[in-house]
Amino acid sequence: MSTDSLSLAKMQDVIDALLGPDGCPWDRKQTPLSLCDYVIEEAFELVSAIRAGDHAETAEELGDVLFLLLFETTLAAQAGRFDLAEVVAANAAKMIRRHPHVFGDAKVADQEELLRNWERIKRGEKADKADKSAEGEQPGAFDSLPKGLPPLLKAYRIHSKAARLDFTWATDEDARAQFDAEWREYEQACASGSQERMEEEFGDALFTLIELGRRKGIKANAALDRANLKFLARYERMEALAREHGLDLLDMPMADKERLWAEAKTGLQAEAEAENRPKGADRA
Repeated sequence: MSTDSLSLAKMQDVIDALLGPDGCPWDRKQTPLSLCDYVIEEAFELVSAIRAGDHAETAEELGDVLFLLLFETTLAAQAGRFDLAEVVAANAAKMIRRHPHVFGDAKVADQEELLRNWERIKRGEKADKADKSAEGEQPGAFDSLPKGLPPLLKAYRIHSKAARLDFTWATDEDARAQFDAEWREYEQACASGSQERMEEEFGDALFTLIELGRRKGIKANAALDRANLKFLARYERMEALAREHGLDLLDMPMADKERLWAEAKTGLQAEAEAENRPKGADRA
């Protein structure tokens, strides 16, 4: 048995003990549904650790996510729905089926063709499932989008799928022109004073802006998260600088706050450059 298999077996032993007759009362009360929020929470913590570049924290959060996924599978197995072997086998078969350019004789010219091929295979799978269902209703192109996705992430996924379906602007310039048009409509809505119109037009502009980023390989959700973290780090440095000078940010005029902001920004940028500088570069 491989080291990975032994590790997974050890985690399974822990879960079995927790759910056993003499196990933990809290764990024994859990259901697949009650664990959902914990799965989402731990997934967010994992993403935060990865984006922060904290390898130790990433390893810990990966363990938490893996534990919860195995917990979910164990509960399903106890209910006679499916077990881990079925989950792994089905996923492996699906990945092989969706990568005919790796596991078969298919050839793809570029990533765009690869993604379109992936979409065709997925649609074929959904159609097969529909044929086998009692209703036999064919799925829509966007039916596979998880309903619980955060809006920013969902918008990116919508644009990504639309591009695979050949339903997007032909060029980057066309997409930019659409964004400019949407922003003008937002400004007109602001002039009207209608809160409902402003929200609708701002949403349209934001939706189009996300597509502009996608075309450049930028994921809006990750980009915005990075901007959030950058702002928080700079404001935290501002607070530290204010304390060093015996000042209270709340009582400072905006001009002084902007001066501290610039100082915080410069200091953090210098630290980042020093951290990324190759070792020994200062002595070269």
